[in-house]
Amino acid sequence: MRTIQGPGLFLAQYLGDAPPFDSLDGLAPWAAELGFEGLQLPSWDPRCLDLERAATSAAYGDELRGRLADHGLVVTELSCHLQGQLVAVHPAYDELFDAFAPPELRGKPEQRTAWAATQVRLCLDASHHLGLTAMAAFPGALAWPYFYPWPQRPPGLVEEAFAELARRWRPLLDHAEEVGVDVCFELHPGEDLFDGATFERFLDAVDDHPRACLLYDPSHFVLQGLDYLDFVHRYHERIRAFHVKDAEFRPDGRQGAYGGFLPWQERAGRFRSLGHGQVDFGAVFTALTAHDYPGWAVLEWECAFEDKEVGAREGARFIRDHLIVVADSAFDDFVSAGDDRARNRRLLGLDDDA
Repeated sequence: MRTIQGPGLFLAQYLGDAPPFDSLDGLAPWAAELGFEGLQLPSWDPRCLDLERAATSAAYGDELRGRLADHGLVVTELSCHLQGQLVAVHPAYDELFDAFAPPELRGKPEQRTAWAATQVRLCLDASHHLGLTAMAAFPGALAWPYFYPWPQRPPGLVEEAFAELARRWRPLLDHAEEVGVDVCFELHPGEDLFDGATFERFLDAVDDHPRACLLYDPSHFVLQGLDYLDFVHRYHERIRAFHVKDAEFRPDGRQGAYGGFLPWQERAGRFRSLGHGQVDFGAVFTALTAHDYPGWAVLEWECAFEDKEVGAREGARFIRDHLIVVADSAFDDFVSAGDDRARNRRLLGLDDDA
């Protein structure tokens, strides 16, 4: 076992137009002062990094790491969520997801898909140059409009969707293998991978590719009634990234998991700042520690009520308080009788000369 690294902070929700949130050089000292030790960087935002330079220049990566090290910070992972989303988009969502692509690609879904795949490759290369072993991403979705089986889904529809998703991701996963970086898919509504069953289906389609891994976020499992602790025990070998995010699910006679098209504050299931929801993080950190999770605990702040700066300040302390410093000895070693094979055999009623 090892002690989980942290606390880290995902910067996507904190970037803004006013200082200190308008640049990495402004965010770094702010985050360090709150107690964060690592930053997860959104690779699509040039205020955090120049992705093409990071992918092609080890010197640029060294310079970026040096700027963060001046504040006692490191890069935990790069996030490729938005570009990964565009690897596979059902036509029903084309116009909405065009906002994630450069303006010149909007209305051109085939060119957008090719651009997204290139972006994922660049992010993998940049991760390699930064000395990282995990990259966070969304997988995209083709089958999501058919999530509920009404009207009845025609035979083979879901199978073909996952086969196509695998065809698009397989070369990217192979590139991930070449550079030694795990692709950590965040299981999320709106993605074709949203629970353990869909992740297993994808794994089957990519022949259990060793670089097809997971970003674990228990908040998404609370909202769909999935056992987020059993998930760790089932899939721990694939968990290589961790978003520490809370949620609550309080259904009543009016609404439940689907939320009735209500805004976030009125939904039965909603994201909350750490400690304000229903996730048992003591049990989560214990499970991940017991399974020797090798990565970072990274705050992703999303809350329907609380201010994000308050959420960051509380979140850094919350994560630090939940980190389990792994013991280097057993608690009952003080009564140890020592290692004596002959005695052990006598205690078992066995011959000494065996």
